[in-house]
Amino acid sequence: MQSFRTELENPIVERDIVELERKIALFREGKIDEEKFRSLRLARGVYGQRQQGVQMVRIKLPYGRATSAQLRRICKVSEEYSTGRLHITTRQDIQIHYVSLDRTPELWAELEKDDVTIREACGNTVRNVTASETAGIDPKEPFDVTPYAEATFQFFLRNPICQEMGRKFKMAFSSSDEDTGLAYMHDLGFIPKVKEVDGKQVRGFKVLLGGGLGSQPRHGDLINEFLETDQLIPFIEAVLRIFDRHGERARRNKARMKFLVKEIGIEVFLDLVEKEKKALPFESFPLQFEDQESPSLPNPPRVEVNPAELGLDFELWKLTNVLPQKQDGFVSIGVRVPLGDFYLDQARPLADLVESYAAGEVRFTLRQNILIRDLRADLVPFFYQELKKINLTQRGYNSLGDITACPGTDTCNLGIASSTGIAVELEKVLEKEYPHYLQNQELVIKISGCMNACGQHNIAHIGFQGMSMRVEKTVFPALQVLLGGGNLGDGNGRFADKVTKIPSKRGPEALRVLLDDFEKNANGMDFLAYYDQQGQHYFYDLLKELADPAGLEDADRIDWGREEDYEVAVGVGECAGVVIDLVATLLLEALEKLDLGQEALEQGRWSDSIYHHYAGLINAAKALLLSEDVSTNSYANIISLFDEKFVEPGKIQLEGTFAEKVYQINQQEPSEEFAKAYAKQAMEIYGLLKTYREEEVEA
Repeated sequence: MQSFRTELENPIVERDIVELERKIALFREGKIDEEKFRSLRLARGVYGQRQQGVQMVRIKLPYGRATSAQLRRICKVSEEYSTGRLHITTRQDIQIHYVSLDRTPELWAELEKDDVTIREACGNTVRNVTASETAGIDPKEPFDVTPYAEATFQFFLRNPICQEMGRKFKMAFSSSDEDTGLAYMHDLGFIPKVKEVDGKQVRGFKVLLGGGLGSQPRHGDLINEFLETDQLIPFIEAVLRIFDRHGERARRNKARMKFLVKEIGIEVFLDLVEKEKKALPFESFPLQFEDQESPSLPNPPRVEVNPAELGLDFELWKLTNVLPQKQDGFVSIGVRVPLGDFYLDQARPLADLVESYAAGEVRFTLRQNILIRDLRADLVPFFYQELKKINLTQRGYNSLGDITACPGTDTCNLGIASSTGIAVELEKVLEKEYPHYLQNQELVIKISGCMNACGQHNIAHIGFQGMSMRVEKTVFPALQVLLGGGNLGDGNGRFADKVTKIPSKRGPEALRVLLDDFEKNANGMDFLAYYDQQGQHYFYDLLKELADPAGLEDADRIDWGREEDYEVAVGVGECAGVVIDLVATLLLEALEKLDLGQEALEQGRWSDSIYHHYAGLINAAKALLLSEDVSTNSYANIISLFDEKFVEPGKIQLEGTFAEKVYQINQQEPSEEFAKAYAKQAMEIYGLLKTYREEEVEA
C-alpha cells in the first residue's frame, strides 16, 4: 500500500495521494465531518455508488484522449480494483465501479504511472475539459483545438481558485461551426474562429457562457464573437473567480453558473469579470500551437485483406463507421460502444491494434463511443477484420440506433428509472424493425435516469427521462417523453419540450408510434421542422393512449433489465461518520489552506498564495458564522454576514471591516509585496478568529 510513495516521480501527485489516504483514515476515525470528507473525496474522483460500501471512480481524460499505454494502465487498474468493465461517459471520461474506498489511493497511484489522473473528475471543481473527438482531423475545422483544450486542462488542474466552488464547472471546445462539442450547453463553450488582422490570420474563439442542462436547461449567452487565444486562460480564470465568490453554496439545486447569470444578469456578471482582471497573474497568456499541428502520420506496414471476403456487413459498416479526415489518405473509424460499456478483452487488443497500425491513441466520444484516428485508408479492411474478433464492429456509429444513456439505477444514487434497460430495448427495435435508421445521423435519441440529464435527454430530437408514476397505491417506472431538441451549429441549440409521461414498459411502442408517424407524414422534412410544423400538442395526442394508465398490469411494475418489482429508492452508497464538531473541521480546513498559501509564498507563486489565504479566511469566517447558526449561501454572503454578526458588534476587533481586508484580493495586482502583506494579514485575522472560538467553547 505504501509503495506508491517511492514509485511516483511527481511530488505534487504523491502529496495529493498521501493526503487522500490520510483523510480517509481521519474519516474512518470519526475526526472529519462526513460532508467535508465527501467534498474532498469527490474532488479526487471518488464518487458514492448506489450499492452500499463501494465507490465509483471516474478517470479524467481531457478531450477523451487515451494513448495505448494509458488504456492498458486503465485496464490493469480495472482488473485489480474493479470488475473489468469500462464505462465511457458523455464527458469523455472512463468510470469504473465497485471500488473499495480504502484502496482508492493505491488505485490512483497506479494510474499516475502513465500520467492518468482522477483529480477533479467529480466534485465542485472544473470538471473534464471536453472537445470534439474529431479535433485535429476535422475537414471543416479552422484549426486544431486540441492543444488549447490541453492547456486549459493543465492550467486549472489543482488551481486554488477552483477547488471548492459552489458547484461543478464544465467547459467544452468544438472543432468547427458544426459545434459537435456542444458549446451552447456548457458553463463555458468555445468555437474556433480565424479572422484577418493587419494582413495576418489570427486565431480566436467564439465564446458562450452560462449554459447547462438539468431540470432547467439554459442556452449559453454569446458573450464574445472573437476572443483571441492569448486571452483564453485569463478570461476563464476571471470567470471562475467570480463564480467562486458569488455562486450559490447553500441551495445545491441553484448553485450552477446558469443560475448566477440569471440572477444578477449577464451584464453585471461580465462587469465583475472585467474588474477582476487586475487581480489575475497574467494580462495575456500566449498559446501558440501552429507549429505543433502537423505531426508525422503513422506509416505501418501494409496488411492485405480482401474486402470481398468480408461480405455485405463490411460494406454496410463502412457507410456509417468510416469517417474522412482532412489529412489526405487517412481516415478515422468510429467504434460504436452500446451504452458506453466495453471490457478488458476488447480494450487490451484495441490498445495493441492502434499502437501498431494507427496513431497509438483513441478518443472517447461525447456519445459514449470510441474514435480510432489517423488510419491509413488501405488498412480499413484489416481493422474491420480485427475489430470483429473483439465484437467492436456494430454499424450505425452516431446514428439514430446509437443511443446515449447514463447508468441510471444500475449504479447511480440519483437514478429514478432504468435508462440502460430501456436503451437496450429501443436499440433492439431499431435494428430489427427500422434498420434503415442505422444510416440516419440526423436523428438523435438520448436517455437519462433522472432530471439531472447526464444522458443529455433534453438536447435530443427524441429524449426520455426516467421518472415514476403512481396509479392508486401502486408505483410504476415511467418515462418522460421529450421531443424537439437538437444542435443547430455555431453555438446555437434548442431544448426539447416535455410532451407526456408514459409507463417505461411502453417506451418501445412510443418509439414505433413516433417513427411511423414521421415516415408517413413528414414529406421529406427533417424531424425538427416536422415537429415545429405539427406542434407539441399534436405529439401529445399521438402518445395520449400510451400515457393512459388504464390497462397496466403487474408485469409493468418491473423495470427494463430488472427482475424485482419497481420502487423509488435512493441508493445508500455513502459511508456514515460519527457526529463531530463541524466548526472545528472548518477551522482545521481553513488552517490547511493558509498553510498552502504559505508554501506558495515560499515558492514565489504570488497569485496562488493570495488565493489560498483568501480561501482560508473565508472558511474561518464561515466556521464562526456556523457556530452562531447563521446560514450562508455564497462567499460574498459570508463576508458581509461576518461583518454584520462579528465585526460591527465588536466581537472581533479589526482595523476596518472584514470585507475591506478580504477584498484587497481583487483590488491589487498579485505582486510579491502584496502577496506577503496579504499573507501576514490573513494569518493575524485567523489567529483572532481561532482565539475567539476557543474562548467561546471554554465559556
